[in-house]
Amino acid sequence: MTPDHNGFDSATLWIVIAGMAVGSFALRFVFIGLVGDRPMPDWLLRHLRYTAVAILPALVTPLVVWPKATGGALDLPRLLAALVTVGVGTLTKNVLAAIFAGAATLYGLLYLL
Repeated sequence: MTPDHNGFDSATLWIVIAGMAVGSFALRFVFIGLVGDRPMPDWLLRHLRYTAVAILPALVTPLVVWPKATGGALDLPRLLAALVTVGVGTLTKNVLAAIFAGAATLYGLLYLL
């Protein structure tokens, strides 16, 4: 087979895709198929409650600190919008209020600057 512009042939690409699909299914099956009908210990459930709280900031932080829209440079409107979102979320304990306040801050500052 002839390699494409990245140097991989299509057979290698499909083998990697199939391998990732099998791996993803196997990982989910371990938790849902094998352990899903058993009660989990309290200590594990307590730790699983914080998964979203740990993952979401890890996903958002690079978008705030090194945004693609600015070529990776720190941007004041995005930084202030993130701070407003955290502040409103902390004070109100309301996710929608935090999201709307952060979005309003971002778009308001982008419009003004």
